[in-house]
Amino acid sequence: MRDPVLVSDIDAGAIRVITLNMPDKRNPLTGAAMLDALENALRAADAADAVRCVVLTGAGSAFSSGGDLNDMVPGGALVSEDPARTRDNYRTGIQRLPRLFESIEVPVIAAVNGAAVGAGCDLACMCDIRIAGQSARFAESFVKLGLISGDGGAWLLPAVVGYSQAAEMALTGDWVGAEAALAMGLVSRVVADADLMDMALDLARRIAANPPQATRITKRLLKRWRDASLDDVLDHAASAQALMHTTAEHRAAVDRFLKR
Repeated sequence: MRDPVLVSDIDAGAIRVITLNMPDKRNPLTGAAMLDALENALRAADAADAVRCVVLTGAGSAFSSGGDLNDMVPGGALVSEDPARTRDNYRTGIQRLPRLFESIEVPVIAAVNGAAVGAGCDLACMCDIRIAGQSARFAESFVKLGLISGDGGAWLLPAVVGYSQAAEMALTGDWVGAEAALAMGLVSRVVADADLMDMALDLARRIAANPPQATRITKRLLKRWRDASLDDVLDHAASAQALMHTTAEHRAAVDRFLKR
């Protein structure tokens, strides 16, 4: 059985590359195996004194497709007929990731190698720095399915691109290409697809060259400017998302997508 996440070390362990490794499904984030593996990999990197920077990327043609629609039908791994149970599934599932990213101190670079959709877009926003290959594209696409971001996108995306740009992405669900993402500040640079990992590793090496405790504390201070509580946003998101899963619009949209 394929490991859902691959971990490799570079430069005597100073840089750790974490790769989402379910390319046949475009690296979805709803499955317990993927969430557990990604959480464990990030916690291990943060706990390792030798690791000074992490590069997160996806195997295959996508960074992450976000939620697996098969988990979003009633009786699926995520959605219960009881909204309270669905709310708890969000809290104990995907919501572990934004809380984890908020707590770890090791810097994380997202090397976005393709589509970053829904929770995949939010995952990129959880990282400290985002670099995109030319074929990368982003979509905060929840409204297309009659949903909201259950993993904190209403907090994460405005923190990265500002309210107006976040509102345009979230309310339309439209795709944003790599160059547009650069213009709005969603990514800090765009490079040729073939150069993406080399560029990400070069940046990681420049970070890793600095004193590690100063780097980690600097990251912690940069994050403290946010005023709103992530826990408050996540609690509201879990409750609202549980209700969204009961709507006819959502179920009809999922049916349309699954029939394609």
